[in-house]
Amino acid sequence: MTETTASPVPGIARSEMPLWFGIVTTLVLMSIGANWFADLSDPVVYFVLFAWLFAVMLWLSFAVVRHADCLAIKLGEPYGTLILTVSVISIEVIMIAAVMLTGDKSPTLGRDTLFSVVMIVLNGLLGLTLLIGALKYKEQSYNLQGASAYVGVLLPMAGLGLILPRFMTSAPGGQVSTLQAVYLLITSLALYGAFLGIQMTRHRGYFRQPETALDGDTGHAHQGLVIRSIRFHAVLLPLTMLPIVLLSKKMAVLVDHGIGSLGAPLALGGFFVAILVLTPEAVAAVKAALANQLQRTINIALGSALATIGLTIPAVLAIGLVTGMTIELGLEEPELYLLLITLLCAIHNLNSQRTNVMHGIVHLVLFFTYVILIFD
Repeated sequence: MTETTASPVPGIARSEMPLWFGIVTTLVLMSIGANWFADLSDPVVYFVLFAWLFAVMLWLSFAVVRHADCLAIKLGEPYGTLILTVSVISIEVIMIAAVMLTGDKSPTLGRDTLFSVVMIVLNGLLGLTLLIGALKYKEQSYNLQGASAYVGVLLPMAGLGLILPRFMTSAPGGQVSTLQAVYLLITSLALYGAFLGIQMTRHRGYFRQPETALDGDTGHAHQGLVIRSIRFHAVLLPLTMLPIVLLSKKMAVLVDHGIGSLGAPLALGGFFVAILVLTPEAVAAVKAALANQLQRTINIALGSALATIGLTIPAVLAIGLVTGMTIELGLEEPELYLLLITLLCAIHNLNSQRTNVMHGIVHLVLFFTYVILIFD
């Protein structure tokens, strides 16, 4: 049974170890360790710094998800999943901004990261959770109205932000003109804001698990959590995110150096950022699928894709407008076709209200296709 009483101070000190390690790492790297990033030619130094930063930031990300998960239990759906999604995507936006403003300032980095998140959550994460859930329960149900609402907003946002710029003539090769940038910034925020309005007020029931699917398994997705007050988790969540924000620029330097040194595809940087920020969220989605709470999985996967487009595109465009940096949003043809196939499969597979093994396999095949495209 989930513990709901407050733990003594030593328990809190232990449970917040990621925050303490994050604070220490931040203080060290911003003081005596600042010069360590000046020369990364030594592979041993580079590997140690990268492993250290990656481990601390990933640990902090899991702590952020833990606090968001506790708030999800206290507040109920869809507020809980929304807090989780916005927290994770905020980390992603911060890291994208840090990488964009560091190193070679690639005009496609924001687009590549955005596309990576969409492919990872709509194909990798959704496919994996549909597969393992179906293997355990044969079929799983969810609220069709909620899934339809997500996809209905995803289509125009992805089309306007990632597809249309490739065919506009006001700016070359997938870039966006100033007028386009302002328009996309406003419409992306407006569409996402309108969606949040119906999710949190008028149609909250669309995003809740159908009661017939719970089968007495409602608490398994949150097993082992120590739940304290709403105020406690609401304060600790942003505090735990703060070291991630401060360490993002250091990680950006390492990512930029690693890609340059290896001669790796630029899109690999976006893929890495997406994997780093989405791993804790993926764990939460898998736990929900195993607990037969597929609606929470749907909320996490589709909510992440929607929040990524709705928040990342405005952030990237705002950076471009303020700094004068060239921003390229339009996808290349292979990625464009893969996005269209993904959206069509999501529409078809999520239109039956019950999922099976085949749905998961199809999305996983599309995910592996995306990984191949990075290197080919």
